[in-house]
Amino acid sequence: MRAVPRPRTGEGAVVLGVIALLLLEVVALVVLPVRDRPVVGGALFGAGVAVLVVAGVLWQRLRRRGHPGVPQAEADQESWFSARSLEGFPMEAVRPLLLSAHAPSLNTLYTAWVFATHGHDAGWIARHLSLPAGVVRLLADAAAHRKD
Repeated sequence: MRAVPRPRTGEGAVVLGVIALLLLEVVALVVLPVRDRPVVGGALFGAGVAVLVVAGVLWQRLRRRGHPGVPQAEADQESWFSARSLEGFPMEAVRPLLLSAHAPSLNTLYTAWVFATHGHDAGWIARHLSLPAGVVRLLADAAAHRKD
């Protein structure tokens, strides 16, 4: 079941706000005496720039967060860290490593597992996650043999 796209009322409100601000500026510049036009025009121009900056920041935040109309299950299928991403994780083989004195965190091992299942080689994972090469080879070998 796909979600019905919702209208983006925030974007429409920003466009209407900018248009209203432009109309207000034009009306103010026509109605005001000539000596006051530069001051009021500058203030309205500054307000317009501020509105555009705030709208741009909000738009970027919404864009990074994703569209709220997309169901979470569909988003998870495209994500590396989905509900299925830890299937086949070799917990029994990793358990003794977790009990050692300088044990890596379980979250770091999960991250290494996800990288291994997505095709990153053991050397790359060891360098980027600061894990011992033996641990990463164990995870990479298990990832290579897991059934998708």
